[in-house]
Amino acid sequence: MKIIRAKDYYDMSRKAANIISAQVIMKPNCVLGLATGGTPVGTYKQLVEWYNKGDIDFSEVTTVNLDEYRGLPKEHPESYWSFMHRNLFDHVNVRPEAINLPDGTNMDADAECARYDAVIHSVGGVDLQLLGIGNDGHIGFNEPNEAFELGTHCVDLKPETIEANKRFFDGNADLVPKQAYTMGIKTIMQARKVLMVANGKGKADIVKKAFFGPVTPEVPASILQMHPDFILVGDEEALSEI
Repeated sequence: MKIIRAKDYYDMSRKAANIISAQVIMKPNCVLGLATGGTPVGTYKQLVEWYNKGDIDFSEVTTVNLDEYRGLPKEHPESYWSFMHRNLFDHVNVRPEAINLPDGTNMDADAECARYDAVIHSVGGVDLQLLGIGNDGHIGFNEPNEAFELGTHCVDLKPETIEANKRFFDGNADLVPKQAYTMGIKTIMQARKVLMVANGKGKADIVKKAFFGPVTPEVPASILQMHPDFILVGDEEALSEI
């Protein structure tokens, strides 16, 4: 495990974008596993800036996203499909056919999870997986559990996750989807490199628990202690307890 300390959110975003751009430069046809949420937005903004300067080219890149709300059409403004287009895809030259997310409109959970696992397998697996971390240690929508989930699966979102996400739905928890499709822990762990971004005082406690406590499915991110190439980029507040 490698820990990179950043001064603030901007510095964290820049350092994380640097790692992603290095991956793309070294392997132009790489597979990037991408994440949504507030934390990666600055990283995507930095990548767009470098793309506009001609420093990075996404024309051969394939992307696979961690997760998607079940039941939301991709055109919904709060779908992760919309989030990714708004924050990255619409601003760089990634090919539309090379963009992959779970299909939230497929209500046959078994079929959709099997389809998405097959997609990840067909592109050769993930070269670099970007992650955030939830306050309860979840990665993707892999919530605290009695065991580590393996492949793509459908999850019932915990009340605290719904509460955290209601800010994206006009502050109304009733509008937040109650289920999501997510890559499993096994899929994440099979990525050749894993990059996590964490910022803010609110993440300090879970960062300490996840990476300096026991490996347990009750703190899903703790499994990353076992990954052979894991990088945590955090700002001073997020890393203040370690």
